Amino acid sequence: MIKEVDFGMKSEELAKKIRIHAIKMVSHAHASHIGGILSCTDVIAVLYNDIARIYPNDPKNESRDRIILSKGHNGVAIYAALAEMGFYDIDKLNTYGDNGGWFSSHISHKLVPGVEISTGSLGQGVCAACGMALSGKLHNKDYHVYAIVGDGECNEGSVWEMALFAAQYKLDNFTVIVDRNHMQAMGDCTDVMNMNPLDKKWEAFGWNVINVADGNNHNLLRDALTSKAIKDKPTVIIANTVKGKGVSFMENSLLWHYRDPQDEYLETALNELGGKL
Repeated sequence: MIKEVDFGMKSEELAKKIRIHAIKMVSHAHASHIGGILSCTDVIAVLYNDIARIYPNDPKNESRDRIILSKGHNGVAIYAALAEMGFYDIDKLNTYGDNGGWFSSHISHKLVPGVEISTGSLGQGVCAACGMALSGKLHNKDYHVYAIVGDGECNEGSVWEMALFAAQYKLDNFTVIVDRNHMQAMGDCTDVMNMNPLDKKWEAFGWNVINVADGNNHNLLRDALTSKAIKDKPTVIIANTVKGKGVSFMENSLLWHYRDPQDEYLETALNELGGKL
C-alpha cells in the first residue's frame, strides 16, 4: 500500500536531491563507494517517499516501518534521504566525515535520527532486519521491515542462513531488496563469485521472488514494493540497477567503487545531475 503521508515531492525529485548531496558529501570527505550509492538511490527514494511509514518528528514511533541498509558502505544515500525527509537539518550533511561529526562513512545509528542500526560488515544488517521482522510477528506488530542488500553481499553465507530462517518462520512482514548493479569491489559479480541464477536461488530457499528489470525506474519499483504479499512467505525484490547511475562517466565503472570526485570530475558530475558547487 502507498503510504498516506505526503512529503510534498515526487520520489524522482528526492532521488535527484540524494544524488547531488551524495556527490558533494563523498567529495568533501574524500570517501569511497559513490558508484554503489548512486545505484541504490532510487530504491531508497521510493521507499522513504512513497512506501514506508516514517515519522520524522517521532523517529522511534513503534508503528514505523524499519528500513535497514545492509550494504552499510552506501550510508550516504540514507543520510541524505533522512535530511530531505525532515529528520534533521539538511546543512548537517556538510559535516559528513568531519571529526566529531554525526556521520561516519559506514552507516551508524549513533546520533543520527532515523537510522535503525549501524551496519558495515556485509551480511550483518540483513540478519538484524530478519530479527526485527521476527519480533514484529511474535508481538503482533503491523510494521514492515525492508532490508537493502548488495548483490556482491549475497556472497556472504550469513545472507543464506538468514534466508532459510526467514522462510522457516514465515516472515511475510519482511522484504529484502537486492541492489543488483552487477559489480563489487574487485570486479564483476559473475567473475568474483557467480550467483546466477540469483532469483532461482532465493526461490529455492522459500521466498516470494520479484524481478525488476530496471531497478532505477521508480514506477517499476513502486509496483514491486506494493504488490500483494504472499501469505507466510518473505519477499525478495531483485532490482537490476546501474552502478554509478546518473553520472555518465561513473556508470558501470569499477573505478568509482573507491574513487572520490574532485575538481573537474566533481563539477561535471554536479552539472549532469543539475546541481552546483
